[in-house]
Amino acid sequence: MANYDDIFGSPEEKTISATNRNQMSPDEWAAMKRQERSDAYALADKTAKEIVNDPQNFRDYLDVQSRFDRYSATNTLLIYAHNINATHLRDRKSWKDAGITVNKGEKGIPILEPGESYERDDNSIGTYYNVKWVYDISQTDAVPTAEPTVNRDERQMLKALIAKRSVPIELEDNVPHGAIYDHSKGRILVQKGMEGTDIFRSVSFALAHAELAQNDPSYTPDKAGFKAYCISYMLCYKYGVDTRGYDFRQIPAELRNVDSKTLRAELTDIRNTMNSISSRIAKNLDQTKKEPKAQER
Repeated sequence: MANYDDIFGSPEEKTISATNRNQMSPDEWAAMKRQERSDAYALADKTAKEIVNDPQNFRDYLDVQSRFDRYSATNTLLIYAHNINATHLRDRKSWKDAGITVNKGEKGIPILEPGESYERDDNSIGTYYNVKWVYDISQTDAVPTAEPTVNRDERQMLKALIAKRSVPIELEDNVPHGAIYDHSKGRILVQKGMEGTDIFRSVSFALAHAELAQNDPSYTPDKAGFKAYCISYMLCYKYGVDTRGYDFRQIPAELRNVDSKTLRAELTDIRNTMNSISSRIAKNLDQTKKEPKAQER
């Protein structure tokens, strides 16, 4: 068995033609855009409530968010509601610019993108969001191609996981669950002698706790436990680590019982924390790939 202890060392689319657009008054156009936006938020809220009441649906949602980690939680809910198998999204123009045509009769997926800013009554600045219609590659005439196989070096992956971490990591014997975040001392403890897959799963969970603690003054291990579990799962899914041991049959009741806006905020926190850790992993892996080329030069 390889020993890795040393790495711890130092709605349907409404197609509006230019002619029809010109026939609409500014008020009619604004009303249509408001309705599109309202419909999108209503669908996101409905979908959020549905996923937290079904373990498999929740897991599927996390898979979609893992694939579309640059998309907001709200947009991921909209993508999930229309196509849980989506992999590559563009609007019609972007597909056309790439020499690809959206198949006739395909319905677009509405996502929300920021538009103009406005001043609220309290003088703070808000942002209007507008609906943009996008299509998955499966809805186009693009010739299907197999995704390239990514062979990741396990040691490099583990080094990338802990690179630029926010808290120190210490190796010890008899650490519960393989790794834990010790909030009182601001450190992560990791069990000595674990296999690579177990290290990634347990350390990603502990790192998620550490990240959540930094961003939430009211952090407690119990309060953050489910979020950290979701983040760990998403990181494993994204980087090809076995996820079969994750079980979402115990979705917390408090998550199921909150209002839709609060629920979307909780999903946003999960997404943002996962993305923060994933970005560090990706940057480190990218740097690792560049180093041999630099040495060759």
